[in-house]
Amino acid sequence: MRRPWTVYILRCGDGTLYTGITTDLEARIRRHESGRGAKYVRGRGVAALHHWETCATRSAALRREAQIRRLSRAQKLAMNQLRSHR
Repeated sequence: MRRPWTVYILRCGDGTLYTGITTDLEARIRRHESGRGAKYVRGRGVAALHHWETCATRSAALRREAQIRRLSRAQKLAMNQLRSHR
């Protein structure tokens, strides 16, 4: 069985937010933390996993990632608050 795709938002060390997709969130975060992940995160470091959600297919994950990237910073920050109340 295939692993579901995960769309995630990281809070970087400088306070910025990074959005990405993966099928193995723990491994992907380790890559970011070790400096072998996305170039954007390399110089900033990972402060925390801010938000994550799963999608059934890569295509769905890419669409959701694009939707999230179009959100304002305030909307992205609110996503974590909503998640903690579920």
